[in-house]
Amino acid sequence: MGGNGKLSIILIAFFAIFVSISSAYHYETKEIEVPLDHFSYANNATFKLRYLYNATFAKNHLSPILFYTGNEGDIELFAANTGFQWELASSLQAVVVFAEHRYYGKSLPFGNDSFKSATQFGYLTAEQALADFAFLIDELTDGENNRPVIALGGSYGGMLAAWIRMKYPHKVAGALAASAPIWQFTNLTKCNIFSKILTSVYATGINNDQSNRNCSINIKKSWEVFESYSKTDKGKATLNNAFHFCKGMEITKPEDLQKFFEYLEDVYGNLAMANYPYDNTFLSPLPAYPVAQFCMYLKTAVDNDDLVKSMQQALNVYYNFTGKTKCLDYKSAYEPSMGDAGWDIQTCNEMVMPMCSSGGDDDMFRKKDWSFKEYSDKCFAKYQVRPREREMLIRYGGFNIETASNIIFSNGLLDPWSGGGVMRTSNKKVYIIIIPEGAHHIDLRASNPKDPRSVSEARTIEENIIKSWIQNFYQRTVY
Repeated sequence: MGGNGKLSIILIAFFAIFVSISSAYHYETKEIEVPLDHFSYANNATFKLRYLYNATFAKNHLSPILFYTGNEGDIELFAANTGFQWELASSLQAVVVFAEHRYYGKSLPFGNDSFKSATQFGYLTAEQALADFAFLIDELTDGENNRPVIALGGSYGGMLAAWIRMKYPHKVAGALAASAPIWQFTNLTKCNIFSKILTSVYATGINNDQSNRNCSINIKKSWEVFESYSKTDKGKATLNNAFHFCKGMEITKPEDLQKFFEYLEDVYGNLAMANYPYDNTFLSPLPAYPVAQFCMYLKTAVDNDDLVKSMQQALNVYYNFTGKTKCLDYKSAYEPSMGDAGWDIQTCNEMVMPMCSSGGDDDMFRKKDWSFKEYSDKCFAKYQVRPREREMLIRYGGFNIETASNIIFSNGLLDPWSGGGVMRTSNKKVYIIIIPEGAHHIDLRASNPKDPRSVSEARTIEENIIKSWIQNFYQRTVY
């Protein structure tokens, strides 16, 4: 999930340089034929949905299933970056399933024409994806409710994990929804909360380090500096030479600068989401605590020319940490296996997550108002569809989750998406886990010696809760 509403959770949710699966993560790649439209008998078309399967940890045919609800990207990417699920499977003697979301990865209903027009991409919704997952679960359990299925997901996948438990509680015994901003919708969360949290992360660093303050101040200053430089030939040359843009990506007109600004906004969000205490390749090859590394170049007040140079050095942390990238391509801050095309469409039909920034002292971004009409008009111009502003509130109840049960909502306080997450509830059947030192769904990642204590403790709590759900399932099930 990116800062401008494109989900990594995600994302992440998300969201990443494609990495080969660790030797510890083995699986079979399978497919299942699913209906194109689960909610109409007038259309009998089907397509093949991909999923990853591993039963080597399972004890028998009644062993639990740990079911990852796929995000907005290639499912193999998430299998490589969700080590906690693999660790849980070993501990719980469970089957591992990673289900790919329709229209992402290789699960394309119309092949290369899947995004051609609304006639093809009109079936790309969370509701249809949840029905795919329920259909697959029914197949995996032979249509019987004789083994517990636990849904897991991070970022958008975390939202789906929570929603599948809400909508199909007879199929899913419980859900771990990590960094799942199910309240990042109209009239639920202030549209500038993402920008405010993100600014705080850059301003205070990892341990409330006030020496980072100039970092967010310099980022805030950079927008005006870049815009000023772009208005003269000399200034454009300075920007183009400093940032080493790829051929054809030079700043020559206002539209180029706007695209570069959008790229920077996504980069700032991605650095915070992947602000893990160790090197990682989730959204890009990054060092440990990449926000701190980025801010090293911006800790002092500088003049305009020095700011341009410092920003270029800082940006290298994101796009050229390996030193192997020859030029900066700002078309997208996301690696191709993250489904930019699909997610952009979803944000233009149902996933309307209002985003704005105040431009105030506690906001390092340009002032940007939220207008649903403008948003809707842009979507129609691009895709000939108009978003339904309240769709997800109608389907899943917004703040009203009093009837929900057996869901864990975990959120890290270093994650800008936590502002739209479930951080409180009076429902005792819903569990809230706050991770002060956590970035975007860090608890779903594999255990690491560098994990902060709060992360390790969160995983222990999550495992114990999931064990209790599984035990309760077996106790009440009659074979």
